Amino acid sequence: MGALAGRVAVITGAGRGIGREHALLFAREGASVVVNDLGGSNAGEGADSGPAQEVVDEIRAAGGTAVANTDNVATWEGARNLVQQAVSDLGGLDVVVNNAGILRDAFIAGMDEAQWDAVIAVHLKGHAAVLHHAAAYWKAQSKAGNQPDASVINTASASGTTIPNAGQANYGAAKAGIAALTLVAADELARYGVRVNAIAPIARTRLTLATPGMGEMMAAEAESVDEGGFDAFSPANISPLVAYLAGAKCEITGKVFAVQGGAISELAGWHDVKTIETEGPWEIDDIAARLP
Repeated sequence: MGALAGRVAVITGAGRGIGREHALLFAREGASVVVNDLGGSNAGEGADSGPAQEVVDEIRAAGGTAVANTDNVATWEGARNLVQQAVSDLGGLDVVVNNAGILRDAFIAGMDEAQWDAVIAVHLKGHAAVLHHAAAYWKAQSKAGNQPDASVINTASASGTTIPNAGQANYGAAKAGIAALTLVAADELARYGVRVNAIAPIARTRLTLATPGMGEMMAAEAESVDEGGFDAFSPANISPLVAYLAGAKCEITGKVFAVQGGAISELAGWHDVKTIETEGPWEIDDIAARLP
């Protein structure tokens, strides 16, 4: 029996890259998978049912269970349809992996409203929308006496947690928001039997290959790996952690993990590094003299 036997999982952005690796591993470990992918470009433009269906076909050819979904998770209705499909087609919902994302990089002074809105919609709203509808389903199950044993894995990024990246104000802000959303959701949903965690992955994908500096480095690394050698930037390196967090035996919740190659690190958020105090009203000159 696989580590995810009997579990039903929704994975967004699962037609390519990291999401595809999640879907394939989940299926190998016994999960039934809803493979969601709008099939758009890196910038979120257009739609194509091919990527999601190709992953489903690959899973089925290997003996697994999967269905395709091409709803747009950046809309409340699309997220609702996705959750409903898991319940109607596969009999329930135990795991949500929020992975879908796009890039519209621009420096702040030159960024237009559409570039901001599109990235926030797919990443932050897309996470929140799917999480909302899944949480509503799990809440109803809990109140009906069928306490879930469910798991959510969100996808943050180093760009929004540890390594601010010039040109990605929209992406970094969305990813930082996802990390915060994860902590709030973990606190709220524990009563319904739901654990919520996030990963901040670094791997070779369409999006990272399109990121200046990072793309060239990852492409060069791929060329230098000997056949059969360990590829530190393979997206397949990310999925085992996600599968573990999705399992019924895992008890971890409210955590954010950086994962890349052979390294997994637990991340911590904003914290005090130095405090100055006064016993009366603050004076500007006093602050200037004492603040680092």
